[in-house]
Amino acid sequence: MPNETKQVIARIGETDQLYLESNTPELALERADLRLQLVTLSHVRQEQLHFLQEAIVLLEQARIEYDEMPLSLYLNLSLHLAKAYMIYFELSKEQRFALITQQILKPLAHHHHLDIYFFLAYASAVKQELALTRHWLNKYVSCLEYDLELLQLHPAFDQVRKEDWFISLIHNKAH
Repeated sequence: MPNETKQVIARIGETDQLYLESNTPELALERADLRLQLVTLSHVRQEQLHFLQEAIVLLEQARIEYDEMPLSLYLNLSLHLAKAYMIYFELSKEQRFALITQQILKPLAHHHHLDIYFFLAYASAVKQELALTRHWLNKYVSCLEYDLELLQLHPAFDQVRKEDWFISLIHNKAH
C-alpha cells in the first residue's frame, strides 16, 4: 500500500475518533474530503464506490444537520458534494448524477462563485445541454480566477470545443 494511502487512512481513523467526541461541519468536510482522496487513490471500482457513497452521506448530512454555519463553509460542503456526484458520474456514466449536481448548485449560483459555475457547466455539458453549458462557461470566464487551461483540456467540453461560441470564448480570454 502506497505511503499516501496509508496517511489518508490514518487520518480517517483520527477524524472518525474526533467525530465520536463532537461533530462539526468542518470535521464532516474533512472526513468527506479524505474519502474522496481515497476514491482517486484506489484502483478498485467497489472501493471507489464505497468511499464515494460515504463521502456523499457525510456531506449531505453536514449540509442539513447544522442550523448555522458560515456561508463559505456551506458553499464548500456543497461544492465537495457536487464534486462527489460528478466523480460518481465519471465512474458510472449515469446522467442522473449530473442532474443532482445541478440541483445542488443552481440555488447557489447567485453567489458568483467560480467553482459553482464550472461544475454547472460541467454537469450541463455531460447532459448535452449546450445552451446551459454556454451560459455557465460565460459566467465562469467572467470570474478573475478562471482556469483557461482547464477549459481547453477538460474532456467534458470536447463536444463544444468546435462550436464558434467556444472558440470565441477561449480566443477572447487568451488575448
